[in-house]
Amino acid sequence: QVQLVESGGGLVQPGGSLRLSCAASGSLFSIIAMAWYRQAPGKQRDLVASIANNGYTNYADSVKGRFTISRDNNNTVYLQMNSLKPEDTAVYYCRYTTFSKAVQQYWGQGTQVTVSS
Repeated sequence: QVQLVESGGGLVQPGGSLRLSCAASGSLFSIIAMAWYRQAPGKQRDLVASIANNGYTNYADSVKGRFTISRDNNNTVYLQMNSLKPEDTAVYYCRYTTFSKAVQQYWGQGTQVTVSS
């Protein structure tokens, strides 16, 4: 059974930085993409950044130039967040997409990021 565990969230002042991590355990084959989403209270869950198997990255306009998504050889995905703003406050979720016989998606439990002075 696949399990994704996020870490690195917390409280940070505006202008500060945080680095989120998402580690996978269990049998995980044929990952084709990894992504970070976020959901603020009362709002829908939105894509923040994604990285494909070929290394192609995509970012929401609101985080371009401030956030960087990366991954390592152990199927861990990271989100480096710089110049944080109060509007970045949300629960951040990682999602892995795999393809074997069919597309499957796995979600982490979420980690809270609060940007406040």
